[in-house]
Amino acid sequence: MFEFSATAGFVSLFIASFISATLLPGGSGVVLIAVIHQHPERLLQAVAVATVGNTAGGMTSYLLGRLIPNRADSRAVVWLHRYGYWALLFSWVPLFGDALCVGAGWLRFNPYVSLLLFAAGKLFRYVLVAGGWTWIEAVVLPLFAG
Repeated sequence: MFEFSATAGFVSLFIASFISATLLPGGSGVVLIAVIHQHPERLLQAVAVATVGNTAGGMTSYLLGRLIPNRADSRAVVWLHRYGYWALLFSWVPLFGDALCVGAGWLRFNPYVSLLLFAAGKLFRYVLVAGGWTWIEAVVLPLFAG
């Protein structure tokens, strides 16, 4: 793996996390793992940067949803009608979560509650990714080392 500074890693992580939360594809989990691998002492900061970037991207999708005229019947909107705000905890799920963010904006959900639930769901995801990678590095990879 190539070397990079923590600052460069955090900027890349923020951009990847932001893009991953919009309708564009992105690999924020891979970038998070690269940053944690290169700078393990910055694990909590990396999770925070990824969460903030992904939440900002989710709020961008939310704002785009507010621009859509009220006339959509996607599965995400049906989910939002059925489960309400709590469905936003799944905004981290690839593709489906993007639609939840747009749907929340389209349905004019409260932006502050949406922001809080987006952030909670996305934090959960990045804690799982970071914790999983830390466990793999500490437990699994040493099994294969000479």
